[in-house]
Amino acid sequence: MRAGLIFLLLCAGLSSCSQQRAPSPPPQASIQKTAPPPPVNHLMFAGDVMLSRGVRRAILASHDPALPFRKIAPLLTGADIAFVNLESPFSDHGPYHETGLIFHAPPDTIAGLQLAGIDLASTANNHSRDCANYGVEFTVHWLESHGIAPLGSGETAAQAHAGVVIVRQGIRFGFLGYTYDQKNGNWHDEDDRIAMTDIPAMKADVAALKKRCDVVIVSMHNGVEYAPNPSKNQIDFAHAAIDAGAILIIGHHPHVIQPSERYRDGLIYYSLGNFIFDQYQRVATQHGEIADVEFVGPSLTTARTIPVKITPTGPEVESAP
Repeated sequence: MRAGLIFLLLCAGLSSCSQQRAPSPPPQASIQKTAPPPPVNHLMFAGDVMLSRGVRRAILASHDPALPFRKIAPLLTGADIAFVNLESPFSDHGPYHETGLIFHAPPDTIAGLQLAGIDLASTANNHSRDCANYGVEFTVHWLESHGIAPLGSGETAAQAHAGVVIVRQGIRFGFLGYTYDQKNGNWHDEDDRIAMTDIPAMKADVAALKKRCDVVIVSMHNGVEYAPNPSKNQIDFAHAAIDAGAILIIGHHPHVIQPSERYRDGLIYYSLGNFIFDQYQRVATQHGEIADVEFVGPSLTTARTIPVKITPTGPEVESAP
């Protein structure tokens, strides 16, 4: 009996010792989650594109409908979003004018926009109705059917003012487009499917678009042709757009480069000048700029301009002097 008790005590002691010697589990490592860096998007904006008159003649001579974009396409295709102002409506009806101010882009010349990776084109400008009502509708449908968003005009007034939202790496970029004129001296009425530079209407559009996107960018076809500085109308409209919540204003129409301006938290390019055009009568109209802007997340962080020279075979990046 005594021997059994001693055995039990020994076993209990051994068990206790065994429990004391057992190593304690290592402390659980704390896991820190690092937020991924915000996405970086490069957006490129170019000025006036006209695919009629002398530009069309060069296209026909080369048998290459994409000719005007061929030299500059490698640069633009590197952008996450690429924009131009389309100064000549597309149409498969009516005559092609060799001279004058009625512009008409042959439908096959959309190949150049596709080659350059253009994502959206402003269709709100003083030449929007050069091919009549049919041209307004045809241009909208033709662009959309080739994966390019028309901006500033639509099948209805509501579509013209709704804007376009393009998502890149989770960031929703919203665009609106407006023109100071749509008649081009040829019309007495106004087509409400083309958005005009009416400040109250624009403010309402920006407020509505801000509910659907992270960044608002406004295209502005406005100003005085060949003027080296912006007009009061340009300045008032651009400032009002930023006051309403836009972060970037892209201007075109003067056919020459005008200064840019930092205003509040936004950036204004009053005029990027020509991009594809046949205006060789002035030195200033043979030069334009591409605005290359960088967004980190929804924030505009850096901006630069890339100078381009307009030639009969299309724009090319200008060499530094």
